[in-house]
Amino acid sequence: MPQSTTSSSGSDSAVPVGGEAAATAFDDAPLNRFHLRITSLTFCANASDGYELGIISIALPLIASQLGFGTVWEGLLGASALIGIFLGSVIVGWAADRIGRQRLYTWNFVLIAVASAAEFFVTGPAQLFVLRLLIGIGIGADYALGPTLVAEFVPRRYRGGLLASLTVLWTVGYVVAFFLGNYVVSLGDDAWRWLLASSCVPAVAVVLLRIGVPESPRWLLAQGRVEQARAVVHRLGGDTEAFASLVRTTTQAAGGAAKARYRDLFGRDHWRHTAFGVVFYNAQVVPYFAIYTFLPLVLLKMGVGEEDTTSDGWLNVFLLAGSVAGLWFVAKASRRGLTIWSFVVLIASLAPMAIWPDAPTAVLFPLFLVFTFTMSGAVNLDQVYPAELFPTDLRSSGVGLLNGLSRVGSAIGTFLLPLSLDHLGFSPTMLVLTLVLAAGLAASVVWAPETKNMALH
Repeated sequence: MPQSTTSSSGSDSAVPVGGEAAATAFDDAPLNRFHLRITSLTFCANASDGYELGIISIALPLIASQLGFGTVWEGLLGASALIGIFLGSVIVGWAADRIGRQRLYTWNFVLIAVASAAEFFVTGPAQLFVLRLLIGIGIGADYALGPTLVAEFVPRRYRGGLLASLTVLWTVGYVVAFFLGNYVVSLGDDAWRWLLASSCVPAVAVVLLRIGVPESPRWLLAQGRVEQARAVVHRLGGDTEAFASLVRTTTQAAGGAAKARYRDLFGRDHWRHTAFGVVFYNAQVVPYFAIYTFLPLVLLKMGVGEEDTTSDGWLNVFLLAGSVAGLWFVAKASRRGLTIWSFVVLIASLAPMAIWPDAPTAVLFPLFLVFTFTMSGAVNLDQVYPAELFPTDLRSSGVGLLNGLSRVGSAIGTFLLPLSLDHLGFSPTMLVLTLVLAAGLAASVVWAPETKNMALH
């Protein structure tokens, strides 16, 4: 199996990170209750993100009617949480490599809880924009911290599956929002307030459950805090050999080099992985967020009426089924192969909508189901690949950067999609999204490394 070549120092191909030579007792420990706990607590950000996107897409028409604003504010409110995710991912990702992961991992959900509750009281679109921006910052922070902690704690044999399962929870959150949202908004003009504020409840629960989560021993060792790292490893059931082997690989990875700086993400050692991560991540999520934020509008352009709840139901079934199937593919397939072939299928299923927009609904809708299933499975890699591309002293920064920049693309796509459909039409809009997918395919063919089963440094 090809191995990744990420390192803290040296050239892109100088020091292999993966392979049996890099395995440690810590990386190969049996799966235990703490590994499952840290993963389940990280589920919350992904489920919250899916839920937030789902409820705003359902609530927006009712909010726009009651508060009296047009398509520009609709686009801004649809993109607001995505803009916040960019800020939270990049800023908190950078901070976590310097001051630690653990404290930020708890406080980000305090922000989400407070801002979610405040949504109930908004009286205008500007207030709602600010609150959803703050919610996005909290979610973005967790996107940088959660996968980083899971990757640094979980044994490598289970890392891909557990990281991929984070994306499944995004889909679960989105599907729950669809069914719950459609029920709640039918209860009255102010029902959207209860719907938006409902995300406060799980956020408070997360804050309470995260109290007591330890700091990453890999980060502690990278900071020279050896005794604290030893205490964490022993607390998690690791023995002296587990800690000693973790120290050895951390020392080997550092190689006597100076502490990594943020700009090293763009230096000769890591620029290819950074470039690949940015393009691959954006190429997936730009079409995803743009299409599914304004799903009713897209379906209407395909000839599926708003009253056709059966089609909506099938889409949500395929969305969830694809997400679950993606777990199997992540476990069985190579990272590089899965990335390349998923882009091929996505292009093949979306391109006909651009080329033949007047095709019968019986042709376009099945293609859209294939697109939905494949995209839902492929985005499982969004939580897996970034955490495997960078060494410990840059991991949170790298994960945060990729998540943040992906949300910039998503925010732009989400803002422009309704305007593009109105002014350019369905066919050109689908063509642009197809070209975005083609860029992802090209970057994957040229730059995608193989990181499956590698031991982290």
